[in-house]
Amino acid sequence: MRQKIVAGNWKMNGSLEFANDFVSGVNRAVLPDAIDVVICPPAPYLLTVSSQIKGAKVGAQNVYFETSGAYTGELSPKILQDVGCKYVLVGHSERRALLSEVDGQIAKKVKAAIDCDLKVILCVGETLEQRASGKLEEVISAQVLAGTSLLDVVEFGSLVVAYEPVWAIGTGQTASPQQAQEVHALIRSLLVKLAGETAAENVSILYGGSVSASTAAEIFAQADIDGGLVGGASLKLEEFLVICDHCANAIVGGK
Repeated sequence: MRQKIVAGNWKMNGSLEFANDFVSGVNRAVLPDAIDVVICPPAPYLLTVSSQIKGAKVGAQNVYFETSGAYTGELSPKILQDVGCKYVLVGHSERRALLSEVDGQIAKKVKAAIDCDLKVILCVGETLEQRASGKLEEVISAQVLAGTSLLDVVEFGSLVVAYEPVWAIGTGQTASPQQAQEVHALIRSLLVKLAGETAAENVSILYGGSVSASTAAEIFAQADIDGGLVGGASLKLEEFLVICDHCANAIVGGK
């Protein structure tokens, strides 16, 4: 059975006080054992969270592809590992759009992070314009192919893919469960072509389009949806915990 994952991406939000309070709340809660719960705070709070959190893992929101050197402001995979990270996001749509990250950089980040024993959550997704013009499959295929281009088959074991329809991020809109499942099935089929059926069946694919407590259960019930990359709702402790429970309940329900 594929690993079920709920990853909370705080983006550029929170404070040291918020991080401490959130961790305290998580530590008081009973997290589902059956899933990986991942917290991705802003980089300055990584050590604060990783040194205190119980029952959840810590992820970074970005990584650089070199191990060390004169790269002001960047964080290497080894640095992230040193502060307790187990996961890292790569290729988030906001970084692609706002910070001009391109496929070549993303591929090198994926490879460098996996080489340092980090689990990579590779983000892919289409804009509303791309979907409306019939380019969804073309865009998703290109992003998956490019992001995994430096990996061998074994390294797919450290890969997670997150589908984030760009038009649904931070907008309150969400793809229907059926729309999400269609794209997740497409991603799974692409992974089969790239790495073979056995490796592809073991890659978790998360949905990342405005997941909330009210939408999570139906989304997580879909065959190829293995959890969520949660944005705004990850800043609301109680809602985030409900989303985690929905993910665990999908396993109980036979997924």
